[in-house]
Amino acid sequence: MDISVYRPGELTAADRAAWTAMQSKAHLHDAPSLSNPFLSPEFALAMGRVRRGVRIAVVRQDGEPAAYFPFQRSAAGVGRAVGLGVSDAQGLVHRPGFTWDARALLRACGLSLWEFDHLVQGQGPFEAGTSGTFPSPVMDLDRGYESYLGELRARSPKFTRTTLAKERRLGREARDVRYVHDERDPAALKTLMAWKSAQYRRTGRSDRFAHTWITGLVQQLFHTRHEPSGGILSVLYADGRPVAAHFGLRSERVLACWFPAYDPAYAKYSPGLIMHLRMAEAAAADGIAYLDLGRGHKEYKDSLKTRELTVSEGWVARRHPVALGHRAHRAPVRALRNAVVARPYLFEPADRLLKHLGHLRSNQ
Repeated sequence: MDISVYRPGELTAADRAAWTAMQSKAHLHDAPSLSNPFLSPEFALAMGRVRRGVRIAVVRQDGEPAAYFPFQRSAAGVGRAVGLGVSDAQGLVHRPGFTWDARALLRACGLSLWEFDHLVQGQGPFEAGTSGTFPSPVMDLDRGYESYLGELRARSPKFTRTTLAKERRLGREARDVRYVHDERDPAALKTLMAWKSAQYRRTGRSDRFAHTWITGLVQQLFHTRHEPSGGILSVLYADGRPVAAHFGLRSERVLACWFPAYDPAYAKYSPGLIMHLRMAEAAAADGIAYLDLGRGHKEYKDSLKTRELTVSEGWVARRHPVALGHRAHRAPVRALRNAVVARPYLFEPADRLLKHLGHLRSNQ
């Protein structure tokens, strides 16, 4: 086994093609999580344009590519999953049957430790370092949109009936209601980011789009058109303007939901839910197997999902003083955050406090 480490710009076209082919065939080998677009070469290359330290390890056996491992590395040798904090799927993309020694891989990459927070299923050598597992809800579309909608009606009849009624009401009360699945207008993306920033501030959350690198990453991916992967902006229009929008990533089989938002002036119509149903219908027609709604508890995710995947967080480490120091610093922070999120009697008061603080800031 031969391991070479490259900067993103050094990756050859042949390696990009081999990486994409592994993802394309993953569902045929009972490894559908590897098809996630956050594991694509396009995401790693875009991250390399906006963040330092992005590297890609290429593992070869008998001269042929066997696996691709994107990561970020600090000067001290601390490794993180590419896009840690914004990426919803992390791990090593590999051909069927491939296995690896996690610590040997870290050594070859010059890492004392590799930290992850959305490790996909089937990453056995990394799973030994898992400190927690979390559900990631999905909307299954492999049998078509009508089948999905029928399942939704059977499982959540009131939710489905109410959402479809609001869609009809929007059609009656607004002009020119239309949905664009793959919108290319940069102005619509700018509108989405403005809505999302306002939502973050309103709910007391950290504004991701206040970070230049995240804004740059989204813009990079919006302009990435490398079939079958890339960014995709979907917009629901009414009265001649956007009323809901979503920016996500797609691969051949998966549409990863990422940044949804809507115009609060249209909140009574639940435009975000209407848009997710329209997205599901268009994605199913485009051959997408499922929409990945991403880790995290949200009422709309529970309403729309058909099942759940599992993602993990934690780290895998070599025996190294830098690794020990990093874990000692990070472990208490993670444990406290997960304790609050997992317990409604702690999460709900904290959530109310954040929203109250956000309301105060917005009125200053």
